[in-house]
Amino acid sequence: MNILLVYPKYPDTFWSFKHALKFVSKKASFPPLGLLTVAAMLPKDWYKKLIDMNTNQLMDDDILWADYIFISAMSIQNESADEVIQRCKKLNAKIVAGGPLFTSSPEKYQAIDHLILNEAEITLPQFLSDLNKGVAKHKYTSEDWADIAFTPLPHWDLISINNYTSMNVQYSRGCPFDCDFCDITVLYGRKPRTKTKTQVIAELDALYFTGWRGPVFFVDDNFIGNKAKLKKEILPVIAEWNEKRNNPFYFNTEASINLADDDKLMKLMVKAGFEAVFIGIESPNEESLIECNKTQNRNRDLISSVKKIQESGLEVQGGFIVGFDNDPPAIFDKLTSFIQESGIVTAMVGLLNAPQGTKLQKRLLTEGRLLKDFTGNNTDFSINFIPQMDSEILLNGYKKILNTIYSPKYYYERVMRFMKDFEPKKKKVFHLNPNYILALFKSMLKLGIIGEERIYYWKLFFWSLFRKPQLFSLAILFTIYGFHFRKISNSF
Repeated sequence: MNILLVYPKYPDTFWSFKHALKFVSKKASFPPLGLLTVAAMLPKDWYKKLIDMNTNQLMDDDILWADYIFISAMSIQNESADEVIQRCKKLNAKIVAGGPLFTSSPEKYQAIDHLILNEAEITLPQFLSDLNKGVAKHKYTSEDWADIAFTPLPHWDLISINNYTSMNVQYSRGCPFDCDFCDITVLYGRKPRTKTKTQVIAELDALYFTGWRGPVFFVDDNFIGNKAKLKKEILPVIAEWNEKRNNPFYFNTEASINLADDDKLMKLMVKAGFEAVFIGIESPNEESLIECNKTQNRNRDLISSVKKIQESGLEVQGGFIVGFDNDPPAIFDKLTSFIQESGIVTAMVGLLNAPQGTKLQKRLLTEGRLLKDFTGNNTDFSINFIPQMDSEILLNGYKKILNTIYSPKYYYERVMRFMKDFEPKKKKVFHLNPNYILALFKSMLKLGIIGEERIYYWKLFFWSLFRKPQLFSLAILFTIYGFHFRKISNSF
């Protein structure tokens, strides 16, 4: 059996890092971990080929070669996924589809031969068993949660790791919190399910033996969902592994703001090699946090919490949202001031939308305010419901935030604020990479000579080089990120 696994393209967004990738001569940020894992669940004697359309072109010959086309995608990839499906249909190829896009909206994909919904650990074996018997059904679904202690190692041999800026692994699924706009609990539940320490080390070993050296992203929805296990088992073995291997990897992940309440956890994460955490801060407006059930963010000084995490040696990247019913007219200036004061360099600001199956979507449907399905992209100026605030005021205010925080003056001011206060607690091992040396020279030319930010660029360049040389590479990375963010915000 010939199996072609296809990962559709991402649109050009803040998260695509398309304009930053050019500096390091890479094609995509992360490989398709889900499909690589699905490949490992298929029969060993099947021939498998993977096409990540973010790094390689999908050719008709690839489709014609395959007995089945396996497609997995997130909602933001829907347009590319639709194009792939149409191409496959024209060539009479049989399609097997799964992942968040298809699980959230299966009714839209009746033309697909087989829908493998929810978690593949449960539904894929059912499909494979029926396929072997010649009685495969159109749709497989389950209300159970998978025990990911039995999830196999991804098939890393199906991709070229050199196409990517970072590798990724998964330790847990699910989140203990229940924010009303978030579909994580809909897809993966509220009780965090975790892998064993043996699995985690096996995953790191597998990456290590591919030859990878550098950043590794834990793709968990909330890495600290089970703090006790992290502190007792997982982080100590990661720290030991990284030390024995001479620190080949440095990690980043997603976590909730209550990380700031646990000094031991932050210390263990830094010791294990974690350098950055993405945190959903959402809003500095307490009423908006109450509205969306963001309980972990309420009744706290958010800036102090951010500062505490940064002081531990972890860079905080932040997610923010505007468009809540309780957002006042002053929210745009208030949020801009918050971002500047916090020193969060990578500040992702999006418009509120209601994904399929969320509590927010159900409420808006009841109130008659839902307009359409969510595109999956909360930064494309689309809103899938009628907001309380005048739509024109909301969109103009959102655009003002982006144009302000990513302007050279504000962006570099934020970088300097962060770097003056930031002191890494773990010495970083640098692995010589020609692409990153080339990125330095590209940044000097494109940003330091041609770019509108050149005055700010050189000020940061020499300040970090002489005052904080251990952060020089991070400073250059920030300049490249800033270029990408400006390109995206200016395209709106």
